[in-house]
Amino acid sequence: MRLIIVAGPPSTGKTAVIRQVIKSMPDSRFAYLKIDVVTATEDEEFAAEFGIPTKKVYSGDLCPDHAGIMIMDDAITWASELPSDYLIVESAGLCLRCTPYTTQSLGIVVLSAVSGIHSPVKMAPMIALADIAVVTRIDLVTQAEKEVFRERIRGISSLVEVVETNAIQGTGLRYLIRAISEGPVIEDQKSITLRGIPPLGVCTVCIGKTSIGWHNHFGVIRKLDGADYLFRGD
Repeated sequence: MRLIIVAGPPSTGKTAVIRQVIKSMPDSRFAYLKIDVVTATEDEEFAAEFGIPTKKVYSGDLCPDHAGIMIMDDAITWASELPSDYLIVESAGLCLRCTPYTTQSLGIVVLSAVSGIHSPVKMAPMIALADIAVVTRIDLVTQAEKEVFRERIRGISSLVEVVETNAIQGTGLRYLIRAISEGPVIEDQKSITLRGIPPLGVCTVCIGKTSIGWHNHFGVIRKLDGADYLFRGD
């Protein structure tokens, strides 16, 4: 089985890209997992449209990328026992610091061309560890804007393949379909790990303390002045 992890900010067209992938590979057996915070309907839509097995997980008070990391092993077991040729995991895409990509997977980040030429830099970790960057809504920007956006992505990682598409119509996705069909196969589920290093630590905000001001908190904290992180307490 092949594991495909699709990340990216909200409303960039992640679901539209996945829909085009499934439509383009009618002879393959897909399983789909959606990770979101409060509500999601993509799993129901895919089950109704394609008749594939789907699941969804709500992270609630937990960071959705952290939730995805915790349930990934169970998801792989579920999909492989169906059995499936591909497990597609779509992240909520709310955290630009964490990245959900793992080893033995194909990591795809979906970006919107209309989000601005500076947006790739703001989500650098999500791009740097991906295999493919799919840029959507290219029909809504000029050729010059497309070129600048592409170079900003390659400035973060020269190894990321850039695919430009109008995901609603499915144009320009031939390379992506081939990369998915030829992507890495899960060889040893027990040895799968995250590609990147998660954030270094937590603070008392993470466990629900609502006071403002660094002096009211413990753990890894930060002041307004100065770029260094501090550690207070045990």
